[in-house]
Amino acid sequence: MTEQARNPFLYVVVCAAQVAEDVGELITLAQDRSWDVGVIATPLATGFFDTAAVEARTGRPIRSAWRSPGDPRPFPDPDAVAVAPATFNTINKWAAGISDTLALGTLCEAYGMGVPISVLPCVSEALTAHPAYRESLKRLRGMGVRFGEHAFGGPVGRGARWEQALDLLDR
Repeated sequence: MTEQARNPFLYVVVCAAQVAEDVGELITLAQDRSWDVGVIATPLATGFFDTAAVEARTGRPIRSAWRSPGDPRPFPDPDAVAVAPATFNTINKWAAGISDTLALGTLCEAYGMGVPISVLPCVSEALTAHPAYRESLKRLRGMGVRFGEHAFGGPVGRGARWEQALDLLDR
C-alpha cells in the first residue's frame, strides 16, 4: 500500500495585533498555492480575528494551548511556518528561546526542525528602536528566519503584504 500524497503543510502563527483581523487573506493565498494550513494563535490573538471563519476555511481547529498527554496531534509536522502578524513580544521571546506559549514553543521547535520560517512584523516604530528588538532581529536572521517589511500597527496593504509571507518561503 502506498502513502497518499499530500499538500505541503503550513503553520500560520498569529499574534495579537489589529492586522490579524485579515489573516484569512493569508490563508486563502496559501491554499491557492496548494498549501494545507493550520493556525496557531497566541493566547490573546484569538480576540483579533474571526476564529469560526478561519476554522471553516482551514477545516481544522485553531490551536492556542498545549494539548494534553495522549491527545492526538491535530496538525502534521510543518513544511514551513509563517508568522503574521508578529509582535514585539513574540519576536523578543522567540529570539531568547522562551517557550511559554504554544505559539512560541512551535517557533522554537520549527527552527530545530529546519523548516523555513517567514515573519511579517507588526511593531510600532517606537518599539523597533529598542535595543532588545534590534538584537532579536539579528539573532533570528542569523538562524535563517526570513523577514518581510514592517507594518507599523496600521492596516496592511490589501493582498500584496500577506503574499510576502509566502513569497519569502519560496526562496
